[in-house]
Amino acid sequence: MTRTALIVGVGARRGATADEVIGLILQTLRAAGLRAADVVELATLDTRADEPGIAGAAARLGVRVRSYPAAVLAAVRVPNPSGAPKDAVGTPSVAEAAALVDADELLVPKRKSASATCAVARRLHSVGTPASTNGAEPFTMAAMPPTKHIDSAGPDLRHHGDAEVRGLDLTDLAVNVRTGTPPDWLRERIAASLVSLAAYPDGRSARAAVAARHGLPEERVLLTAGAAEAFVLIARALPARRPVVVHPQFTEPEAALRAAGHEVGRVVLRPEDGFRLDPAAVPEDADLVVVGNPTNPTSVLHPAGVLEQLARPGRTLVVDEAFMDAVPGEREALCGREDVPGLVVLRSLTKTWGLAGLRIGYVLADPATLALLQEAQPLWPVSSPALAAAEACMEPRALVEAADAADRVVVDRAHLLAGLAEFSEVQVMEPAAGPFVLLRVDRADEVRERLRSRGFAARRGDTFPGLGSEWLRLAVRDRVTTNRFLQALDLALQGLPRRAAG
Repeated sequence: MTRTALIVGVGARRGATADEVIGLILQTLRAAGLRAADVVELATLDTRADEPGIAGAAARLGVRVRSYPAAVLAAVRVPNPSGAPKDAVGTPSVAEAAALVDADELLVPKRKSASATCAVARRLHSVGTPASTNGAEPFTMAAMPPTKHIDSAGPDLRHHGDAEVRGLDLTDLAVNVRTGTPPDWLRERIAASLVSLAAYPDGRSARAAVAARHGLPEERVLLTAGAAEAFVLIARALPARRPVVVHPQFTEPEAALRAAGHEVGRVVLRPEDGFRLDPAAVPEDADLVVVGNPTNPTSVLHPAGVLEQLARPGRTLVVDEAFMDAVPGEREALCGREDVPGLVVLRSLTKTWGLAGLRIGYVLADPATLALLQEAQPLWPVSSPALAAAEACMEPRALVEAADAADRVVVDRAHLLAGLAEFSEVQVMEPAAGPFVLLRVDRADEVRERLRSRGFAARRGDTFPGLGSEWLRLAVRDRVTTNRFLQALDLALQGLPRRAAG
């Protein structure tokens, strides 16, 4: 399919802010009658690619930063040369040269602000990767609108942490499944169900157990093959003219919506705000809103009262509580609420119980909504072993074990955070409420590879809209594993080759 693909070349002085860079870009696009939704990447000099102003602008646009060595930019003829950048980095215009390296024509020559420059070029030879933005002036949380195709959503929405460890002998900090699971008693319950495999699955008992656990009537429970299936059902079965996903968060909800043909808006939360949500950032006309709580990968626990402000008649509010059972007391949970209009809560048994390979989760919502979702399900969507696991995990002893595990997460996370605080190179997003932490470190890609060489897998952050290549997510593990990781991190940081000045 042919579509406009815009490349924005950017130059920025050290210390240029994301607000200044994004402001210059949006003003330039608007003045030229161009859409920010058609921007597919920011391009710049390799020594400027990790500048917070450029990386932050790319994150708000939901696109990547592509960088080029000075020698490559110097070989590009530009229409508006300048002596200062030529003397400094060898090219007479970083913005114009970067824009033109992989484009066909310059649409807007370089424009300047106090500390930044930008230029816009158009790529004609390939299908682009449209960004998600509404082209408005930058603000604390940018509501970003639509693109229809999953392969044009900027970051790789289908990349998940298991790809970091699949087939490799690494200590897994990339996947948030609790280690040492499933416990023996749960394995035994699952194994006992195998004698009934000749019969079609009957989910009534498991459904009743889930309802009782949350104090809800059974007609408000729908069992699914994991939370991922629930996202697909929501995307296919629920009416939505303007769905919006709050990012950074688990990418599968947006991927499912795009795959179902929806144009998806984004509300991108900022690290400067602690990735906390202002309900006013969600567009008034959004009729389906998806948010995680606690949110993966930021580990932010949004107050229930804040999320309630998103609910209103005519809007479906989807709250992904896949990690809520890792929060002591499940404070801020909405799963048992029947008084919030349009509320749909998703739960997963994957993380706490180590059942990623079994695929079991459930949806809690009003009966009319669940009826629509169930119509989109195939017959017998949840296997008999998964149903046995669901029923077992709702029993009192399982709830006690899950509560103990949540308390253990608090202790182990505090130990990890204390260790990370010793590294001046590392910025950790706090407070963290989930069984994982998000951190920012310069040259994170190199750090991640050096950690792999020392036996540890960390989750890259650049596949989450709103984050960039400087972010990593770490699963919380026991103290012994954490101590080994901290030693490996120290060696990885010390071993980074120095970059040439300039």
